[in-house]
Amino acid sequence: MRYVCLVHGDEADLMALSEEDGRKLTRDSLDYDRVLDEAGHLLVAHALESPTRATCLRTKGGRIVATDGPYSETKEQLLGFLLIEAKDRKEALALASKVPMLRHGPIEVRAVHWLEGE
Repeated sequence: MRYVCLVHGDEADLMALSEEDGRKLTRDSLDYDRVLDEAGHLLVAHALESPTRATCLRTKGGRIVATDGPYSETKEQLLGFLLIEAKDRKEALALASKVPMLRHGPIEVRAVHWLEGE
């Protein structure tokens, strides 16, 4: 079964890390990605650009409206994601509990919902 692990955090907190701590977090994250990949769990993992570079699309009155910047005014933003394969929710939570970014913010774990016809 597939699960998405949504990595949330405060971008400002990450930018405040020392250069050494930032490099360590990157190294730890890439190392854990390799562990997941070698065990056959990792399908894809990506960090995302800054929320300030996001664009939100919605419809208003039948027209598409684009808004630049973060979608919501919250302290924590979506910073990245992992798409993993796990036998069940318990295993997905165990795998997500070792994501290094968990030290800096929550990891939301959600099963992928397959639409009919997929």
